Amino acid sequence: MFKVSHVHHVAIICSDYLVSKRFYSEILGFRIIAETYRKERQSYKLDIAINEQQQIELFSFPSPPARPSHPEAQGLRHLAFAVEDLESCIKHLNQQGVATEDIRLDELTGKRFTFFADPDGLPLELYEL
Repeated sequence: MFKVSHVHHVAIICSDYLVSKRFYSEILGFRIIAETYRKERQSYKLDIAINEQQQIELFSFPSPPARPSHPEAQGLRHLAFAVEDLESCIKHLNQQGVATEDIRLDELTGKRFTFFADPDGLPLELYEL
């Protein structure tokens, strides 16, 4: 039987490695596990822990194509992070110069959420537990 335990990682290709590295590790506070430079690909790979189970693989490549549109392009729509205190997370992001949308209410669950973007415009969500 095919059984998935959990999502292990999400891979993100960024346009400016140092800016994205700072965003995910310093602004969002995710722990860096490993950083590798692959000379033959002219590419960095940064493994970042969201928590004890989930990770982000942050890649840089010399000339990656831009995302087709925001956020309704075919493929991954957005990445959502579960948080316990939505207001304090929004305040932290805003203090770091990261714009957030107004808080919305999920009409199906009654939970509150908001969207913001990473340095490349990748839509990210904070979803209150």
